[in-house]
Amino acid sequence: MKTFNTKPADIKRGWYVVDAEGKTLGRLAAGIARVLKGKHKTYYTPHLDCGDYVVVVNAGKVRVTGKKLDVNFYFTHSGYPGGQKKVILRTQLEKHPDRVLKAAVHGMLPKGRLGRQMFKKLKVYGAPTHPHVAHKPTKLEV
Repeated sequence: MKTFNTKPADIKRGWYVVDAEGKTLGRLAAGIARVLKGKHKTYYTPHLDCGDYVVVVNAGKVRVTGKKLDVNFYFTHSGYPGGQKKVILRTQLEKHPDRVLKAAVHGMLPKGRLGRQMFKKLKVYGAPTHPHVAHKPTKLEV
């Protein structure tokens, strides 16, 4: 019996929609990263992007445990002296709820070219609706 090697032509992409309302941020991000990588498929190959597209709705209603809302920060730096900014998780969830989930998933994907390619398949929306209805995404329980 020969070993099966997945080729880019063998990969079939699907669309999934995830409702983030009431889900814990870390567990949700881990489940989404698994689908983006393609680890749920039988022909998963680490050096290929075998994953599917994931659409997340209600990103602003994601849940965090403990004191994380007031303790966790998001840092950015402009590159200039004194250009460092930090935003509390609570503020980030109110203003840009999609960025919170995107940052969590991005940290769980591989670094480099392959991880950036996988990350492009993630679509996050703070509202309960999304513009990807034409793809007929199936509901995913994470």
